[in-house]
Amino acid sequence: MMTANEISQQLAQRTEDIARYLLPNGKRDGNEWRAGSVNGEAGQSLGVHLNGEKSGVWSDFASGESGDLLDLWCATRKIKLAEAIKQAACYLGVSMPQFSGHRSLRFARPSQKYASRFNTTSPVMRYLMDVRKLTIETIQDYKIGEQSQKIVFPYWRDGELIFIKYLGVERINGKKQIAVEPNCEPCLFGWHLIPPNARSVTLCEGEIDAMTLHQYGFPALSVPFGGGSGNKHKWLEYEFDRLSIFDEIYLCFDNDIEGHAAVSELIDRLGRHRCRIVQLPHKDANACLQSGTTKGQFNDYIHNARSLDPDELKNASAFIEQVIDVFYPVTRSVIGYQAPWAKAQGKIVFRPEELSVWTGINGHGKSQFLGHVILHSMKNGARVCIASLELKPRRLLARLTRQAAGLALPSEEYVQAIFKWYEDKLWLFDLVGTAKTKRLLEVFLYARQRYGIDVFVIDSFMKLDIAEDDYKAQKSFIEQLCDFKNQHNCHIHIIVHPRKSADESMAPGKLDNKGTGAISDLADNCFTVWRNKKKEELLRVQLSGKNLTSDQLEKLNDVDSLWCCDKQRNGDWEGKIGLWFDLASFQYLNHAKQKPIQFVDYSNCVNDKQ
Repeated sequence: MMTANEISQQLAQRTEDIARYLLPNGKRDGNEWRAGSVNGEAGQSLGVHLNGEKSGVWSDFASGESGDLLDLWCATRKIKLAEAIKQAACYLGVSMPQFSGHRSLRFARPSQKYASRFNTTSPVMRYLMDVRKLTIETIQDYKIGEQSQKIVFPYWRDGELIFIKYLGVERINGKKQIAVEPNCEPCLFGWHLIPPNARSVTLCEGEIDAMTLHQYGFPALSVPFGGGSGNKHKWLEYEFDRLSIFDEIYLCFDNDIEGHAAVSELIDRLGRHRCRIVQLPHKDANACLQSGTTKGQFNDYIHNARSLDPDELKNASAFIEQVIDVFYPVTRSVIGYQAPWAKAQGKIVFRPEELSVWTGINGHGKSQFLGHVILHSMKNGARVCIASLELKPRRLLARLTRQAAGLALPSEEYVQAIFKWYEDKLWLFDLVGTAKTKRLLEVFLYARQRYGIDVFVIDSFMKLDIAEDDYKAQKSFIEQLCDFKNQHNCHIHIIVHPRKSADESMAPGKLDNKGTGAISDLADNCFTVWRNKKKEELLRVQLSGKNLTSDQLEKLNDVDSLWCCDKQRNGDWEGKIGLWFDLASFQYLNHAKQKPIQFVDYSNCVNDKQ
């Protein structure tokens, strides 16, 4: 199954259709769909945002209910989250994975009868309350029982008793005395207390820790067989679908070897992008409770839970000091992203599920040009991950920041403001040199799933671990990129070098790419960036004081650069667009007199220099 967040994001791409479907008696009112309530009657109390950053967000101002479109699906249909995901996926035409060959086992249900009523003065209950600091309410919530000096932990799910585990209050030779009902389905402890529409859950190593987390106010489940790896997690085979709906899974395991082993395995199996590791100052959650940790303090531990990003994936903000040092070394009506230039409107769109191949003669500014395109996409909502394999992050970000500022030397305050703007828009695959294609795609997948990145840049193809004459491997990688952008609804830009030409007076085309012809064949778009070096040479001659002929003076009116579109599979236009280049900002402009733009408001940032 897909997570709730993944389904919700797809629903948000069709917000008005979904609003009409779920609330058919409502009507459009400006930028909102209005209805009386989640029951669907006409009215004004409930509003669904139809466009902009809040597209799909709804609120019922009478009842106080709110959420995203998946929450609305649950509320209008009066169903649980898991069922809403299935219905929404069916509506969207999203196929859920089906696995064949799964063993269908017939499990027994617990035969042992137990009573959840208890005597608060018994050794078992005194242990839970006095030693473990659990409240009577918590013990009752979990329907805990006792039997012959043993705690009885019942595993309830969907109103049915699935599994029972027994834990002796006294340890023998320092070892826990544990027993379970035989032949029962291995499952998680605490399902009956998980809110039906919860988007996050905490997994922990023991039942008492789950009860502790519940007492602190966090939905929690305990694994049945403790930490470690291998068969300790056999339960996951049977609980995988139920866990798959959660957007975030917090792993709050013991701070020991067994706990670390469990976390390592669960991250791989549950998905690195949605797992968070909770770090506690004590051995486990219950040890925190015993030490007097408050609810507020424990909330901070959960809030600060860390994800395990791949080492190569870094937020742009990690490089801010390095970029400032570069400047101051001393101290969607159309689905996709438009091009930055008015003359390209209606002609070129960077759509989801597309691969764009960029080429250009060495030194003609193809990476710099693509940077301008990327900034415009970010301004319009794109989240971007750049694998700059030829340029160190500080140099790449310095150039990009110069373009974003529209200035040769933005002030330190302005650089800070631009990097603040980068925070939820830009990530880097931090590796300069030859990148392993397998690792690059692994990190891209994580970035897509974890951060919702929808635009990827590879600069350049020649810096991957593929030999120039290995056409089979080249074709295989391009096919993998095509599979990736199709499966993950994203756009990929890749820079490919052309073959050497006799001179630089003519722009190379899609047939001039170095390597296999499959590169341009499989690409959705093929672009070339060409720089008018002849004009630049005439300008240098003129600046030296020499007179130019009338023909030469006429050539000074030519464009500085050409952007050539040789292929656009999903568009109707191919051709060339002439642009002028501003050296101070590294921006490409519609006409010679156009001023560079500032992608980030700098009204409060003074002392910026042109």
